[in-house]
This record gives sequence, structure tokens and C-alpha cells, in this order.
Amino acid sequence: MDFQPVLLWTDLLLFVLLAVALLSAFHVRRSPPLREAWRKVGRRPSGMVSAVILLAFVVVGLLDSLHYRPQLPAAGDAQGGKVYSAEVLSVLDGLLEGLRLRTEKTYSAPFAATLYQKETVELPEGGQARMYPRLVHGAAHLEDPPAQTAGDIARRALPAAGGMALAVFAGFLLIAALVARARRSGFVPAAADVLRGRAVLAWRAALLTFAGLASVCALAVVLAPYYHVLGTDKVGQDVLYLALKSVRTALVIGTITTLVMLPFAVALGIAAGYLGGWVDDVVQYIYTVLSAVPSVLLIAASVLMMQVVIDTHPDWFATAAERSDARLLALCVILGITSWTGLCRLLRGETLKLRELDYVQAARAFGVGTPAILRRHILPNVMHIVLITLVMDFSGLVLAEAVLSYVGVGVDPSTISFGTMINMARAELAREPMVWWSLSAAFVFMFLLVLAANLFADVVRDAFDPRRG
Repeated sequence: MDFQPVLLWTDLLLFVLLAVALLSAFHVRRSPPLREAWRKVGRRPSGMVSAVILLAFVVVGLLDSLHYRPQLPAAGDAQGGKVYSAEVLSVLDGLLEGLRLRTEKTYSAPFAATLYQKETVELPEGGQARMYPRLVHGAAHLEDPPAQTAGDIARRALPAAGGMALAVFAGFLLIAALVARARRSGFVPAAADVLRGRAVLAWRAALLTFAGLASVCALAVVLAPYYHVLGTDKVGQDVLYLALKSVRTALVIGTITTLVMLPFAVALGIAAGYLGGWVDDVVQYIYTVLSAVPSVLLIAASVLMMQVVIDTHPDWFATAAERSDARLLALCVILGITSWTGLCRLLRGETLKLRELDYVQAARAFGVGTPAILRRHILPNVMHIVLITLVMDFSGLVLAEAVLSYVGVGVDPSTISFGTMINMARAELAREPMVWWSLSAAFVFMFLLVLAANLFADVVRDAFDPRRG
């Protein structure tokens, strides 16, 4: 092979979560109540819109989680073996190789052909002048950028619009075929119902969202090789590349943290609510004390201690990517340990109510053991709370990473994230002229991710809330 596969710890955990999600989907298909609940989610246009947006982010994150070390162009080492680079790349890096390698000297605005600040330039006829130097890559194919940029963008966008229309039409045909197969009816009536929004699921909303995403992606694909669509940062890196690379970090923080907090919250919350007595007192004491400690200070102290451990054991990590991944995983663990108290309180209260219900009392009267009661009667009836809370906490964890990285106790500085983008851009807002595009790009991407997660959480809450029927 021309590359060496690399499996980071966060990659492994993400793929484990993906496998759990696929197994859960299979379980939902075999359970009529769960299938009906998720069908309620699909009937809501906001649910389908947010699901499509989240799916797009997940695809980007998974592509960025397939890591490898490329083979160096040298023939091999002294023994004739292959030599691989110390740099760890991902499939997303390979797809965005043009954006990754096309770096400029410093800041440049979106679609600009020159740097954002004047420099002293040697003139061809001799002498010097203060002017805006041309970019090495951005709009380099144009001789007169101010006059040609608009026309060039329009000329390249037209084929992208045609490709986008074909992709949307293909998606519409696929959806109509799936609806017709599910109904066991003709294709034409099913297609008409999809267009009118009368299908069982809100496919029209999903299709319109897909059309919007396809339009943006198509424009980025055709324009990014010739322009810096979202500009460049202080060291000349393409901001679009940085924003896409930040998606994985946000997903890791939002998902792996929930994987860490879930065992603490479920086990302690159910045990405290069902067993009561001294167990309830101990659990309440633990989460009350933990909640009383300022979370930012606790997280900062824990992250700094982990950083000392990482710095004093450099032999643990073969590459810089593994070192950065270790700090990211440590941050997820710390956030999980400090954020389980809210869900634990909810599960304790719900378990206190469930243990007094007739079917639980009957099971105890017939001599059913406590582990069996917890597994068969308590845990299934609190899973809707677990699901709703985890989906709603996802957006909070994404924002938490941005805040922690902004104050310097978040991810490793070499890890690309929304927090590091904001931290690097904050000092540039006070300059004249203001550098606004790095912060704006991080804001837009993070806003879409958090908004989609919040909308999806609202729809899931309504669908799984027993009081809503």
C-alpha cells in the first residue's frame, strides 16, 4: 500500500458509536413503539431538515476520522522497506489537498486576489512602492481581477448549478421510488405526494434542505480550486479548510463526552432512585458536591494536569497527531465526568416515581430480583429521558469546547477546532481594517451545527414524551 492506516483513540470511539447507532436503528425497526416514535420525528419538517444537516456534518466528521500516513516518495529505507511520513492525514485531507497546500503569506479576504494589508514591493522598473501584493494561488489565473472576478465566478457557477439540479433530481427520484415501494403504489402518485408534502414523512423539507446543501457544496467545489472562498487566516491557511476540519472536533466533543457521562448518570441515577436509603444519600452527596465546584476551574485544573502527564511522557506518542488526540480524548473524559450530574438528577426523580407503580410492586411481590427489575422495568422506561437529554446536551458540549479553547484550556493548539479559530481571530477584530471572515466562518458553521442539534432535540423530545401521546 502507498499509505499506512492509523487508528486514533477518538477514531475508534467514533466508529464504536456509529456501530451502536446502526444496531439501535436495527432494533428500532423491530420495535413497533420505537418505530412509531421515530416516525413522528420524520413527520415534522423541522425534524427532517435538522436530520439532513446533522447527517452532512456527520459525513464530514467520518471522512476526517479515517487517518493514514502517506508513503514518502523515496524508494525505501536501507533494508528496502517502505518509509512513511510522520504526518498523519485523513481522507478529508486528501479530498481537500488543494485547500490544505494552497497557503498564502497572511490574511486575504474571501475571493480576493491580493493580500489584506499593504507591503513594500520591489517594482519591475526599479524602486519600491507600498501596495497590496498579489496572492500566490487566489485568483492567480486572472490578469485583471477587479474586472474579471465577477464574470469568472458566474461562468464557473453555471455548470455547478446544472450539476446541483441533477443531484437534487436524482434525490427526488430516489425518494419517490422509496415512497412508492413502501406504499406498494405507483411511482407517479408517490412523486406527486412528495412534491405536495403529503407523504408519511416530511420528504419535501428534506429535499429542499438537500438542494440548499448541494448548491453550497457545488459552488465550493468549482470555485475553491481558483479562489479562497472564505479567505485565509494569519498564516495564510484557507479558512474553508479550517472550518471543515473543525467539524470532527465538535462531533468528538459532543458524542464521546456523552459516551463517558452515560454510565455514571444511568447507573447512579437509577440506583439512587430505586434503592433509596444510604445509597441515595451517597449519590446525592456526590453530585451535590460536584455541582458546587465551579466547572470551568475544575475542567481547567484537570486539563492542565493531563497536559503535564502528556508532556512528561513523549515516548507514549509516535506522532504529533497521537499527542493531540490524547489531549482531545482527555478533554472528553473530563467533560463527561463533570457533566453527568444533571442527567443523574432526572433519572433519580423518574425512578422514584416508577418504583411505586403497580407493575414494579407486583414484580417485587413475586420475588423478582432487583437486577431483573432494573433491567426489564426501570431502564426501558427511562430511556426516553436519556435520549432526549443526550441530544440536548450535544449542542452545549460543542459550545463548551469553543469557550474552553478560547480561554486556552481546551484542545491542543495544533488541533483545528472552532474554539481555536475564534481564539486566533479575536485579536484581529480590533484592527483597522477588521479581519472578520475567520470569526464569521466559525460562527456560521457552529451556528448551523448547534441549531440543527437543538431543533432535532426539540422534535425528539416531543416524539418520545409519553404525556404527548
